[in-house]
Amino acid sequence: MVNPTSVEQLPNTPEEAGTAVGEVASSLLHDAVRWMILARAFDARMQGLQRQGRIGFYGAATGQEAVNVAAGLVSRPEDWIFPGLREQWVAVVRGYSLESYAHSIFADDRDVARGRQMPCHPSAREVHYVSMSSVIGTQISQAVGLAYAIRRRGDPGVVYAFFGDGATSSNDFHAALNFAAVLHLPVVFVCANNQWAISVPVSRQTAASTMAAKASAYGLPGVRVDGTDFFAVHRALRETTAAVRSGSGPALIEFLTFRMTPHSTSDDPSRYQPSEWAIRAARNDPVLRLGGWMRTHDLLSDDSESAMQRECDEQVRAAVAAAESAPPPAVDSLTEDVYSARGSPSRPTVR
Repeated sequence: MVNPTSVEQLPNTPEEAGTAVGEVASSLLHDAVRWMILARAFDARMQGLQRQGRIGFYGAATGQEAVNVAAGLVSRPEDWIFPGLREQWVAVVRGYSLESYAHSIFADDRDVARGRQMPCHPSAREVHYVSMSSVIGTQISQAVGLAYAIRRRGDPGVVYAFFGDGATSSNDFHAALNFAAVLHLPVVFVCANNQWAISVPVSRQTAASTMAAKASAYGLPGVRVDGTDFFAVHRALRETTAAVRSGSGPALIEFLTFRMTPHSTSDDPSRYQPSEWAIRAARNDPVLRLGGWMRTHDLLSDDSESAMQRECDEQVRAAVAAAESAPPPAVDSLTEDVYSARGSPSRPTVR
């Protein structure tokens, strides 16, 4: 087995990153840790429901919470999100309701897609969150296309293009970075490198020293950041987004994370990951890192953290109950919203 990463000790702690409490308000930290606890609780619940046969599929973001929550907090309402596989929590932090997310997973009659979309592929127009694509990398060029469109229209906002390490080997990655750089578009490319493209370790799919290093070939700045350290993640996203928003052109951030669960509920990582991987991942748990740091600095008590956990568990249970109580979509809804009808609604005009 090829070692999936040569990074044994992640580089940044809040102190090493030069980030003081005053730079990130304590109220924001409480919001962040609560969102991260909610994400962890929801992921665990969905994985359990899939094993019980109550939902068909789920892809957890466990281990990537710091990146998703920080992106949700840093981005503005006018910004757009093009997710990779595990960015649903960016949408939730931006205002997409947990109950709506649950309805999309159960594909019930209250799902805005009426059960037509794949699980874990929600879209939320109200928070500028575009449905992910299971075709690896296509969202990267789509994000660049939207960035070009909003600049042509004079609309405000930047576009975040999320993708995993595996997507950096796709054609869309290369075309998108080149197009964005040449046209100087407002795109923040975000690579969540969890070090596994399903079962392929990062060392088997690229000889590049880092994913961030690939940016230089297209004339973009690129930086690698510890994706399990909320302080480092928040600072990198805040500063990079501010620069892109001010007109500096596109940039790439690589967040090094540890995938703490299977790639999806269809995966068995014991067949390809080394036995010590789970131990290394647990040492870099972003939820425990932020919570532990806050307790050490008297910003979070055991009682308040327990209260957060209870509230999040209740919120998850309520969302699941609402989704399970909703009926399935009516069969005849399959033909609704398919064609643009002119004249008789019973005979839509196909163009």
